[in-house]
Amino acid sequence: MPSPERLQEFTVVAQRGSISAAARSLGLPRATLSRRMSGLEEELGVRLLHRTSRRMVLTPAGEELLRRARRLVADTEEAWAAVRRLDDVPRGLLRISSTSGFLDALVVAYLEEFPEVQIEVRSTTRHVDLVGEGVDVALRFGEVRDPNLIVRKVAAGRRHVVGSPAYFARRGRPAHAEDLSEHSCLVGFAGEFDPRRRWPLVAGGEVEVGGRLAANDIRVLAAGARAGLGLALLPDAAVASSVEAGELEVVLEGIVEADASVSIVYADREFIEPRVRVFVDRAVGFLRNRFPV
Repeated sequence: MPSPERLQEFTVVAQRGSISAAARSLGLPRATLSRRMSGLEEELGVRLLHRTSRRMVLTPAGEELLRRARRLVADTEEAWAAVRRLDDVPRGLLRISSTSGFLDALVVAYLEEFPEVQIEVRSTTRHVDLVGEGVDVALRFGEVRDPNLIVRKVAAGRRHVVGSPAYFARRGRPAHAEDLSEHSCLVGFAGEFDPRRRWPLVAGGEVEVGGRLAANDIRVLAAGARAGLGLALLPDAAVASSVEAGELEVVLEGIVEADASVSIVYADREFIEPRVRVFVDRAVGFLRNRFPV
């Protein structure tokens, strides 16, 4: 009976359409894979592949074997995955959505500690659809309303309007929400591509703002505010050090602001892979050290 390894190799050859392409995918010498496919045909006593000058074509027997082999290979891989999950060691691909700069050090440390993990970091302020976009873990500022997500709250926080002393010396300090129409405001993005040109009022409703800079990176907005380019509505967790150092000052407190609690979220599933569970635990500790509750 053919081994699971031969069946897996056969499925790759069938899917890739050539011995050469399949050999590259499997990391095998072409001659070795060709010899193994010939041996598989001899073992089964049927022709599985028609070899032409341009590509491999499955025979009827090959098509039937591929149909059944796919299921066997998938079952085998799932069995291996189930067993490996029991050792509780993080491994595999971890996809993370985060505002730029907030998890950089943790990602590096995690990769150093767990060599079997691969990580993709997607930097955005947009609230991504974790399930629909294949993201495992996300950093969120503000209220999380999705009931399909597990939320680990890291810290309470608010978004405040901030500006530099130099800007206020030049343009004055706004005392009322309506005053923002006379000021240059640095705005974030409401979605992937739409600048958020309305800021929330504590009393309800929004106030329209405008300015020369829109960015979906908090660090860019904070840098612009420190440089005196305008006012920015930013999470206090992101600008606390600048406020403490006197580089930025808060205005319109209690008038223009919004929730900016910090949370780590992940999809609610029956089984949470070790790579996700361990990263979430590390992220919560890492962020709480940065942003005390």
